[in-house]
Amino acid sequence: MAKYLIVNADDYGMCQAANDAVEDLFRKGNIKSATIMMPCPKAEDAVRFSIDNPQYAIGIHLTMTSEWNTYKWAPLSSRKTLVDENGYMWKNSTQVGRNASYEDLEAEVRAQVDKSHALGMKPSHLDNHMGSLYGHFTMRFGLLKMTLRLCGEYGYAFRMFTDTDKRLCPAGVPYPAFSLLKLFSKHWGKKYNVLMPDYMLFPDWPAMNKKIAPKSKGNFDEDYLIYREEILKLWTDIPEGITETFIHPSLDTPELRSITGSWHQRVWEYRLMNDPCTHEYLEKHGITLISYRDLIKLKTK
Repeated sequence: MAKYLIVNADDYGMCQAANDAVEDLFRKGNIKSATIMMPCPKAEDAVRFSIDNPQYAIGIHLTMTSEWNTYKWAPLSSRKTLVDENGYMWKNSTQVGRNASYEDLEAEVRAQVDKSHALGMKPSHLDNHMGSLYGHFTMRFGLLKMTLRLCGEYGYAFRMFTDTDKRLCPAGVPYPAFSLLKLFSKHWGKKYNVLMPDYMLFPDWPAMNKKIAPKSKGNFDEDYLIYREEILKLWTDIPEGITETFIHPSLDTPELRSITGSWHQRVWEYRLMNDPCTHEYLEKHGITLISYRDLIKLKTK
């Protein structure tokens, strides 16, 4: 079987720097899938781009967290258990798992998907920002069940995996626990008729930074080349079948730098997908980049 890779551009709609990067990559044919954060300030601009360009596979990045210190957003549904004392979404997925009710989370999922529909968008798929709906942070696996039930109801594919490979196990996660999550997603995916990738490759920036640091000379451009070498090793060491990974491409702007101290990672990810060497390397190693629409075609043959 062939090796297919979905590189999904997450956080579309978060800010202008993200929108400009994602749209540039689509226009140049260098990405095939992206997902929009509907509660964020630039989401409606992203939705309009999706409507004007139905040839691109653009979905909804179900968002239950607001992680940045000074750049925040609130839920669309205004449900009380979804917010902190300042009225913004919880900062991380553990807080979501500990505080948010199933009823309020379901209402927010529906609010985000329904808003995209009301604006005239036809999403290609759904996925989840920061894994807040997987349930593994607080062992509330019913969150994943709820999410897959809603995906089945709406008729959308979802970012999860139905198989595991030790090469793809996230750092710090015991492989048996990783495999357990697979069993849940496979069972509920089948129950609710939700299509998913076979495998997930979760980006690990702390590990990547450790690989870059010993070789780094403190030069942004030279460090990018080290990053490119390391990430392409990961992207090509994947099993046969369909694997998804994700990036957060953004332009290097004052806006982006004001939002996150890890701005350089997002700029590198944008540069990576615009880099001809990336596409040549993937092709040379037998990796075919596909979109979520391609996944649906492959899974329903």
